[in-house]
Amino acid sequence: MTFREIERVIRAPLPPSARNRATWSNNSAGSVMTKSWLAAGYRAEQVDMKNGRLVFRRTAPPPADAGRGSFARSFGALKGTVTIAPGVDLTDPIDADWDAAR
Repeated sequence: MTFREIERVIRAPLPPSARNRATWSNNSAGSVMTKSWLAAGYRAEQVDMKNGRLVFRRTAPPPADAGRGSFARSFGALKGTVTIAPGVDLTDPIDADWDAAR
């Protein structure tokens, strides 16, 4: 795939770090993007930085939720890290006098 093709698949621009070979190393430590393609059963290979191309090789069968796409799964990376206390209405103003300042 070319970097442009990847951007079409994920419907977003690649981060500037995509121009760095280490981004495609399959080392998932701290990289949501890498975790996404590994979780989808792929490994990045044959990285050609000069031409902005690489090969994704399937290493495992597609996961049951493969239809959602790895990009969609990456947005769930923070799922469960925020807890909203029962009874809290997120639409309530923080300050009772918030409108008075206008």
